[in-house]
Amino acid sequence: MARATAEATAAGLAGLVVAPGPDLTYLCGYQPTAITERLTALVLSAGRRPALIVPKLERPDAEKAVGAPAVDLLDWSDGEDPYATAGPLFDPAGRYGISDNAWAMHLLGLQSALPGTVFTSLTETLPMLRAVKDAEELARLAAAGGAADAAYRSILEVAFAGRRETDVAADLGALLIQYGHSQVDFTVVGSGPNGANPHHEAGDRIIRPGDTVVLDFGGLKDGYGSDTTRTVHVGPDAPAEVRKVHDLVRLAQQTAFEAVRPGVSCQEIDRIARRVITEGGYGEYFIHRTGHGIGITTHEPPYLVEGEERPLVPGMCFSIEPGVYLPGRFGVRIEDIVTVTANGGRRFNNTPHDLGIVA
Repeated sequence: MARATAEATAAGLAGLVVAPGPDLTYLCGYQPTAITERLTALVLSAGRRPALIVPKLERPDAEKAVGAPAVDLLDWSDGEDPYATAGPLFDPAGRYGISDNAWAMHLLGLQSALPGTVFTSLTETLPMLRAVKDAEELARLAAAGGAADAAYRSILEVAFAGRRETDVAADLGALLIQYGHSQVDFTVVGSGPNGANPHHEAGDRIIRPGDTVVLDFGGLKDGYGSDTTRTVHVGPDAPAEVRKVHDLVRLAQQTAFEAVRPGVSCQEIDRIARRVITEGGYGEYFIHRTGHGIGITTHEPPYLVEGEERPLVPGMCFSIEPGVYLPGRFGVRIEDIVTVTANGGRRFNNTPHDLGIVA
């Protein structure tokens, strides 16, 4: 909370307003049992102890939060004006960053109570608030990546042919739980032409011998995320173009990984991966950014995309996941989670990048 306050001041803000969600959990360890229409917010500003505003009926839960001893708890009861409770915490002429996921009714309520106060997007003003991980966070991300790797190794032993995509997706989800995940966020299983949709939701399509299948799966383990993608083929005789595209995507992923080091811009990693695929003749079929940050959520800043000039620094963690998607035919994607070290990059996923073979 002290670091966030200092970063807000350096960004020209009077403070931060943090709504329930990932930022609130990250900063003070409080996660309401239910996110409702009742105002709950952490207010941070220089020269003042952090203040957590909560409904009176939820105060006992807030008092148990790991960060509770470091905040002033202010409660309000049904029938009272919560914005009147919050008002004295603000500079009436200040500019505050507010969580992107704050309810519109709460933002409008604060604006009505504080007409001279300006609110701006927290992601826009402090996009790197959670981007640089400390040693404990890195250890948790590494453990989550290791658990996802174990799930991938196990799914290679599962029958694919003759089963629905949803069946394999259920197997993947169960394996993530088996290997220590507490939450499964997604299990993409895109077989045959469905693999050409990067965010395909597993459906009732029966997987057939000869299909190429994209597997993208992840979730949370000990509060930190995993997210990995591998491409497999049902049967040993993958067509020549499938192998050609897979080799190209593997080269793009490896080349981008080898470029990771402090000082390189986020967009440069995207450009490097994209250049390899473009020179290989498939540039128009690489239709998404090269990567996204990961931490207590599976998608967060920084983003490896054209226009993001922010330099990499040690402790940043993100995916590198180039792909090629041929509409109506098949798709290929390879994704690892990577962290920036003083000398380069370190992978949190270490399963082979070969085209996996399944039965």
